[in-house]
Amino acid sequence: MSVPTPHAEALARIPVEERELEILGSRTRFWDFGPADARDVVVLAHGYRGDHHGLEPVIAQLDGVRIISPDLPGFGDSTALSEAPHSIAGYGRWLAAFIEALELPTPPVVLGHSFGSMVASHAIAEGMPARALILVNPITTDPKIAAGRGITAATRAFYGVTRAMPEGLARVWLGNWVIVQFMSMNLVKTPDRELRTWIHEEHHRYFNGFSDARTVAEAFGASVSTDVRAAAPRVEVPTVLIAGELDRIAPLAGQRTAVDLFPDARLVVVPGTGHLAHYETPALVAEAIRAFLAQLPAPAGPR
Repeated sequence: MSVPTPHAEALARIPVEERELEILGSRTRFWDFGPADARDVVVLAHGYRGDHHGLEPVIAQLDGVRIISPDLPGFGDSTALSEAPHSIAGYGRWLAAFIEALELPTPPVVLGHSFGSMVASHAIAEGMPARALILVNPITTDPKIAAGRGITAATRAFYGVTRAMPEGLARVWLGNWVIVQFMSMNLVKTPDRELRTWIHEEHHRYFNGFSDARTVAEAFGASVSTDVRAAAPRVEVPTVLIAGELDRIAPLAGQRTAVDLFPDARLVVVPGTGHLAHYETPALVAEAIRAFLAQLPAPAGPR
């Protein structure tokens, strides 16, 4: 029997509209949560091999904020890009075009989690308009070495062999239950047994929701190609980094170094959690987001 979703009731109280846009050849599916006339509008970019479900525990704690949560191209219900590569730059172009297509009256706050932190920060550094930037578990250490060179090399090999496989075999390889469970067990930090079980179930439910194996391999290459530090000096909007104290993928030492590279940034450390702060401590992540939004000047222009 599955563990009940902890945030289901809170999320159900927030109005949501499911929508779709064609962006750079990707049929991009997204979910528009909260009041249309909210003071704060936040556009999300989720992590690698995730989809919009991953950040729902945090969204459930942010009633009153309008949150636009797309599935990144090639993941969840969004099709792959055909007019841009599945690189950090390519996803950045997609994010900028997606936000432009939303036709919001003013630039939104942009939130990136993990892989999405690289996409969002690099897009803003390249000139994408944004009111502010929120980075949750941002990748602030060279991803080739953060988790250890041995683990990274094995992971690169795992994704690399999919390029030579037929699509059907590659999907079986990528979706191997043991591999997904091993990944999930290595990321979870909470001692709460029921919450741990639910997180594992979430990974098995959504980690394999991708359009095709080639896109997964390309996006993995993007995920180890750079980090947030490369973009930080050119991000000229207020920024908050929300880091997990025990994060092995994005260690705290790297967060403390990276925050000083931004022209205007602060660091919030969530105690007792790692790279899954959005799953394990969503209330604390949401609290940090609300505090950051409250300190921003009101958006200029009509709402």
